Amino acid sequence: MASRAGIEKKHGLALRWGWGRVRFTLILSVLCGSFLALTIWRWDPVSAVARSVALGLVVLFVFGVFEQWPRRLPRWLARWALQVVAVGLVVPPAAAILFWLSNPPGAPAFYHVAERMRAYSALTALGVFVAPWAALAALVRQKEALARNQALAFELERSELEREALQSRLHLLQAQIAPHFLFNTLANVQALVDAGSPQASIVLRSLIAYLRAAVPRLNEPAATLGQELELVRAYLDLMHMRMPDRLRFELSAPEETLALSCPPMTVLTLVENAVRHGIDPSEEGGVIEIQAQRQGDRCLVRVRDTGAGLRLAGDGWGTGLTTLRERLRLAFGEDVQLRVSAAEPQGVCAELEMPAREMAA
Repeated sequence: MASRAGIEKKHGLALRWGWGRVRFTLILSVLCGSFLALTIWRWDPVSAVARSVALGLVVLFVFGVFEQWPRRLPRWLARWALQVVAVGLVVPPAAAILFWLSNPPGAPAFYHVAERMRAYSALTALGVFVAPWAALAALVRQKEALARNQALAFELERSELEREALQSRLHLLQAQIAPHFLFNTLANVQALVDAGSPQASIVLRSLIAYLRAAVPRLNEPAATLGQELELVRAYLDLMHMRMPDRLRFELSAPEETLALSCPPMTVLTLVENAVRHGIDPSEEGGVIEIQAQRQGDRCLVRVRDTGAGLRLAGDGWGTGLTTLRERLRLAFGEDVQLRVSAAEPQGVCAELEMPAREMAA
């Protein structure tokens, strides 16, 4: 993002030399020249307008010069005051030079001809009156434009800082998931080892292969639903090795849902929660059903188990589910819903409804 100083510098140059300022000067100068041609300078209206425009451009040049020079002013002298006084003082000599340059060869100087002297006096008087007021109007407009530009720059910077803060918070929450999930899975392996199960070695090898695929995704801001479901299947395969007689699972996801964006470890957290709080406490075990479907611009993921039923853990719904709620809020704001309810005839049903967004290439 461009710095606020850089934006202001660019905007300031546009104010000094932009077409808008030149256009305003030309319009005002033509109006003043037309007024002089209709009242005093009737014998040569084209000359009246031409000299008024030339004088206006000189005033604009002086206004722009003192807008930048000198670089530093005494504390008692404001730059806007310097500009207003400068454009007023430059009018008489500039008008005199214009009349001198346009004087016909061999003709007497304009101040020796009464009619031309009246024209000079009228142009000078009108310029001395109009130029400072026009300068003040330009300064007010410039201050307003700079204030709007600064407000925009502050808003952009604030939005960027908020986005970075949310991203940092999201990374922190994802980092919390890594040890939580890892320790839960290692505890399952330890149970097999303690029981002397011959499957311990097989499960451990599967766990290592799974972690090699899963851990790198913890730091990714987004994944596809297809990738998430691959991790879910690998996790449930591991859990099925640990309790082959107590855990069964079914996974259903149409092709149209696999490319949708999904925060990493989202569905996996719901499935792990179903295993830990539903299947594990139940003596009979149960079935875990994972379904994904697209409904217009929404995506619905349902994780249903037939385990021990709905009950709160000591820390509410558990660390994983509590962290998941916050991660979803950071990722989607208010445009996401996570519902957990009792299933019939037994078990728990968790429904995740989020926007159906395709992953960017």
